[in-house]
Amino acid sequence: MDAIVVDGLTKTYKPMWPWLKETTVLSDVSLSVGQGEVFGFLGHNGAGKTTTMKMLMGLLRPTRGSIELLGVSADNVAVHARIGYLPEAPYFYDYLTAEEFLRFYGRLAGLPCETVHQRVPQLLDRVGLTEARDRQLRKFSKGMLQRIGLAQALIHDPELIILDEPMSGLDPIGRKEVRDLILSLRDQGKTVFFSTHIVSDVEMICDRVGILAKGKMVTSGRIEDLVNEHVAQSVEVVCDGVVGDKLAEVKSKAIRILQRGERCLMILPGQDHLEEVLSTLRHAGGKLVSVIPHKGSLEEIFLEQTNRRA
Repeated sequence: MDAIVVDGLTKTYKPMWPWLKETTVLSDVSLSVGQGEVFGFLGHNGAGKTTTMKMLMGLLRPTRGSIELLGVSADNVAVHARIGYLPEAPYFYDYLTAEEFLRFYGRLAGLPCETVHQRVPQLLDRVGLTEARDRQLRKFSKGMLQRIGLAQALIHDPELIILDEPMSGLDPIGRKEVRDLILSLRDQGKTVFFSTHIVSDVEMICDRVGILAKGKMVTSGRIEDLVNEHVAQSVEVVCDGVVGDKLAEVKSKAIRILQRGERCLMILPGQDHLEEVLSTLRHAGGKLVSVIPHKGSLEEIFLEQTNRRA
């Protein structure tokens, strides 16, 4: 059973005035997230990520399509007791201290007082706010508010955690700590679904990724599979003692050839003709210096897909 199943999700806003056109912010979005995995929902600002998140949480109604969370329809309010959620721009009661805030949310989630008393210090430690436990939230920085927001999303020990831009406002150390926290949740068997526009965060911690552009899912799957499918795996060959652009066999196989004195650098589109090129260079008296495969990246796929959609 998948933790999240979204099928044909569409959201259209009707205009106030009849002569204006409808605005479609999501169009036929489908995805699935397996239990116990970290899924990165990647897209540029305005792609429709937050709208999708709000519909998952029942804060918006879809125009068309269906959503299942933990095997239950998202319309079933009871399933939300098993879900932790951090919105993109959370607003909290700023006169409460961090400790009071978590106790309040723990009681709001229906937890016994004893359980809340045990979990609050543990969560403050996990998000690095132990020293700020007695500080009012109005004195927190944006990054600190993100951390306390993460803590409240985990207070009731949910099975599924949905995070909208959880790295927003964090410095590099804070981002690393959040990444480590997400990985620790996966190690506990939790499912984490988070949106972001920071490609490097997705590459580091996600099992699978979905890319959203202009309200449409353009691709999804395991990062390794997407890279192998969409990005050419070029190979850089450097050798001495041969003038590459005079070798017709090499020139026809290479994307690019750069010559500097006796040193020649060649870029091949893949490894299909690598042995043939190396053999040709050896017979021409060349001395091999290096062979470096250049693996594609998720960033290349993201830029290619979003630019194509734009």
